Amino acid sequence: MVGVYDDCTEVTAFCTVEATTYGYRPDLGANIFFIAVFGICLGIQFIQGLKWHTWTYMVAMTFGCLGEVIGYIGRVMMNDNPWSDVGFQMQICCLIIAPAFFAAAIYLTLKHLVLTFGQEHSRLRAKWYTWIFIGCDLFSLVLQGAGGGIAASASSQSTSDIGSHIMLAGIVWQVVTLIVFAALAGDYFLRVYRSRSTQTPSAIAILHTTRFKFFFAGLVLAFLGVAIRCIYRIAELAGGWGNDIMQNETEFIVLEGVLIVVAVLCLTAFHPGYCFPPMQQRQEASANGIIQKEKFDSSETANQVGQA
Repeated sequence: MVGVYDDCTEVTAFCTVEATTYGYRPDLGANIFFIAVFGICLGIQFIQGLKWHTWTYMVAMTFGCLGEVIGYIGRVMMNDNPWSDVGFQMQICCLIIAPAFFAAAIYLTLKHLVLTFGQEHSRLRAKWYTWIFIGCDLFSLVLQGAGGGIAASASSQSTSDIGSHIMLAGIVWQVVTLIVFAALAGDYFLRVYRSRSTQTPSAIAILHTTRFKFFFAGLVLAFLGVAIRCIYRIAELAGGWGNDIMQNETEFIVLEGVLIVVAVLCLTAFHPGYCFPPMQQRQEASANGIIQKEKFDSSETANQVGQA
């Protein structure tokens, strides 16, 4: 929010709502609704993570939901004062980066799907899906977070544009990552389908459960929601600050808010701890293995000290 309105801090005869970056006063009801939904999902995800021991999934989802809550609180502040710098900074930074955490949660599931239905059908080893796509997601987060911070605190139009371009690069990178992920996942499941007669009895049993079908459908819907949202954000930021897309609140509510709500509801309602037990069992076994190793190392150290 820079330019001839640099000194505007509240709505006046000169500093009109229409002169703000968004050109409107964010709808109070819609933003409170989003705060409530993401806040409830945050709590549910935390409880589910504790119950099912899906720690990495829980971390990704709770950070994402927390970012959404903070972002929409910023938009509520902008409803009260469309010229609020704090509100603008909160919503531009948090709402830009939060969906990357939901993408990370989706990426985490592919490793466990591959381990369940056979690594022989995959072009990559199962563990590489996590390392590659989470790594790409983190890089996207860095770009988006840095760009959002620069844009939110910019004191000149040129600096603001630099922040916008960095954010745009981060979202483009995220879309590219999503496309590559979709290609690899689609290729894997096509191979699994073609060789379905060779699946183990336990894998076939999982495929035929209603819970897993809902889980898989929820993953697909969540993926599409995040991907379409990212494409919308590219179009929004590519036009520069204050463009027609950026100043269309209805499009923002639907393509940013509603799509991410659908994604989060799918990832929450069809939680892998309940719908995809192999993922929960592996994460719990991994955590127990670390604990056992720490106990073993501690006992070895104690023995060495005793012998000394």
